[in-house]
Amino acid sequence: MFGNLPLALDITNLRPFVSREELTRREAAVAFCDRQLKEGVCAGSAFTGWLRPDSILGPGEADKIREKADFLRNNSDVLLVIGIGGSYLGARGVIEALSDSPERVVFAGHNISASYMAKLKKRLDGKKVALNVISKSGTTTEPAVALRIFGDLVKDRRLMVATTDRKKGALHDYAASLGLDTFAVPEDIGGRYSVLSAVGLLPAAYAGLDINALTRGASEASQAMENAPFESDPSRIYAAARHVLFLKGFDTEILSVFEPGLFYMAEWWKQLYGESEGKEGTGIFPASCTFSTDLHSMGQYIQQGRRRLLETFLMIGEGSADLAVPRSEDDTDGMNYLAGKQVDFINRMAYEATAKAHADGGVPNMTVFLEKADERSFGALIWFYEKACALSGLLSGVNPFDQPGVEAYKKYMFRLLRKPGYEPMEPDRSGRDIISL
Repeated sequence: MFGNLPLALDITNLRPFVSREELTRREAAVAFCDRQLKEGVCAGSAFTGWLRPDSILGPGEADKIREKADFLRNNSDVLLVIGIGGSYLGARGVIEALSDSPERVVFAGHNISASYMAKLKKRLDGKKVALNVISKSGTTTEPAVALRIFGDLVKDRRLMVATTDRKKGALHDYAASLGLDTFAVPEDIGGRYSVLSAVGLLPAAYAGLDINALTRGASEASQAMENAPFESDPSRIYAAARHVLFLKGFDTEILSVFEPGLFYMAEWWKQLYGESEGKEGTGIFPASCTFSTDLHSMGQYIQQGRRRLLETFLMIGEGSADLAVPRSEDDTDGMNYLAGKQVDFINRMAYEATAKAHADGGVPNMTVFLEKADERSFGALIWFYEKACALSGLLSGVNPFDQPGVEAYKKYMFRLLRKPGYEPMEPDRSGRDIISL
């Protein structure tokens, strides 16, 4: 299945819905979008620095990230990452999937829940905390509030790191005033595409991951897919297939995983595709499921609900725990037919059955296979999704690198909170239609 890359795309279950000929007819359109990306003339081209993974970090920056992560890990019990959206989701996805000690990295600044923050502060009580605050501007409400609440947990400023704009901004100035170590958010990469910059790599290195292998996997994917013919390139085929299906009315895509550790990779994927495609009244709505758990909740709808769903499975080949089903003497549960079988084998058969059943039920699906659960494979996965997402947005005629709609709620919130520079606004409770007993 795997050639030179630890990633492959299986489109077998597209056959009843999308023919090879239909994909081939999209080749010219995909090639046009691809050229726009490479030549830097597409919408949002100022934010395509992620295209060249080898060039994301400056000279010696990877070494500095590893050295700082080692220092933080050796002198603290836990790393608190403060950030929202692309400032934390990619790092969390990789850490939860690959790290042997994901519990050593905790997260704040991605919500404004007093309950969440109070419980987290209590959980961190008595621990030696290192802190990595990530924000290009430093003025985003959620992480800025979290920094004020959690900042006093760090007693040694050497254990506090800011990942922010290289030259300006509130967080840049705050870090400079305290003499904090800083790493740069690249100017030519938007948040959701920034996993392979210091934004994602510092927390990943703290969690014990090999950040060189992450970058190497992405670079190998970039080189291989850039030079591959259309029919052999998973990123272009994935983008083309999604576009064909969208034009046929399939406007909701579910990313389905069979490993709980992939939950946050799916959350990052949802942000990547939702913010990149969902604008100008178009775009595929991204959702996710964790199987087999959700087969006993969402499975019914996927199998027999409205037929506008498409599905992508994300599966990992090697790397699962060695765990077999034991034999029972009385076999009261009738499970002895599974005795001696690896749990991972049973899980893979559940995937095979699900993919077939959903296709039979009218849900076209594809599968992204990773060779193993390691950094090289996940680096390739990150770049694959980013490239396919950029192509998908351009095929739909939108800028895949901006997110103008995100600002809408902020304007109302700032007015309600009476932020200076915004016209004050009172909560409108008079016209609410409330039903209660």
